[in-house]
Amino acid sequence: MVLARRISAVALLCGLTACGLPIAGSAPKDDGSGAPRSNFAQDQDAPQSEVISTLMQRRTLLQPGSVYSDVAATALSASARSSEAALVAARLRAEAKSKNWLPGLTPSVSLNDLGDMVANLLLEQVLFDNGRRKAERAFAAADVEVAAVSLSEDMNNRVKTAVSLYVAGLRGDEKAAYSHRAINTMRDFERVVVGRVNGGVSDRSDLNVVQSKISGVQSSMADASDAARTARAELEAMTGRQFPAAPQRLDLNLPPDGSAYLSVLKAKSEAARAVEQATMERAGMLPGVSATGQVGTEGSGAGLLLNLSEPLGLGTPAALQAVDAAKEAALRRIGEVEEEARRDYSREIQRLASYRRQEQEALALSSASRETYALFKAQFEAGQRPVMDVIPIYEELVKREQAYIDAKYEVVLIQLSLAAALGLLADGDKI
Repeated sequence: MVLARRISAVALLCGLTACGLPIAGSAPKDDGSGAPRSNFAQDQDAPQSEVISTLMQRRTLLQPGSVYSDVAATALSASARSSEAALVAARLRAEAKSKNWLPGLTPSVSLNDLGDMVANLLLEQVLFDNGRRKAERAFAAADVEVAAVSLSEDMNNRVKTAVSLYVAGLRGDEKAAYSHRAINTMRDFERVVVGRVNGGVSDRSDLNVVQSKISGVQSSMADASDAARTARAELEAMTGRQFPAAPQRLDLNLPPDGSAYLSVLKAKSEAARAVEQATMERAGMLPGVSATGQVGTEGSGAGLLLNLSEPLGLGTPAALQAVDAAKEAALRRIGEVEEEARRDYSREIQRLASYRRQEQEALALSSASRETYALFKAQFEAGQRPVMDVIPIYEELVKREQAYIDAKYEVVLIQLSLAAALGLLADGDKI
């Protein structure tokens, strides 16, 4: 009979403990309409995070319906990022900490020196803890915000990588196509020089010069074609599909400043998390009071408990000052990141302006070279100029056209980099 009561007590303790355990899970995969649920979606009855709401409201600068938007959407849907799982884990930790104000149950089962089984259930309710449990909840919430910003950074960088690969394929195609046309034109010059060499009018060295120039353009064409194939192969490996090579003008209307950098949002969330962590550490150095109740096989009782996580000592004042200094360091980190963001934004804006200027200059220079080439070619056909005077002019035209293509696509790549840093390459509700 005594053994039965002891077994029943153990079973009761185990049952109570199991009832108190949370069941791990993740956010629902859809919102009830069949559409995928955003990782940034917040429950209506839960505390609303301003940082996560900001991420949720961000919209892509990519034009809807364009091939760039299609590439971005495919890159997002094909992602399986560790940062997404990290956000789910942070949400679950925050959910667990949100219940830390409730009483805690501590079961224990032991054998005494007589071989009897002793089962106890300790119920503890914190009355005063210097704000430790509140700081734990705030720390967990800030941890969710840090994970959310990390996910946004990850996804925007993924879109930037995918669209940049697509743009690299277009640049390679355009450079290779122009080089192919240039080779055909220079082959015509080569036939003229071959005829002059065979007729004894020109020296063999003229033919070597022309063939060397043709080889240089062929090498450039091969490099451009290889770059295009490599970019498309990498994009296909990334997204699992191919995209049509249909060049479209990509011009992103960027915000006037870099205050909305994702790195700044992340720094603010990390600072908030560090402050709450310091608050927890400080509370752990000070005494707290809890009410306790105990039920067991040997009786029951209640009382007050004075807790102290760490023993007091001569170094306690310095330890408390160190905690306060850690808070100050976390807040100062925000200023550093904001300065870095402003510098980065200013640098990229200047680079963007520089490449736009180079694009316009290269276009003007190529137009001038085209007019000069047309004039020299007409004089050559009229017998007023030798072919060796025309070839360098055409070679200069080819170089300027290639420089124009490079500058044009560098503008696009800088815009993509800026938009990714600002979190403006992926819709927040699509992440």
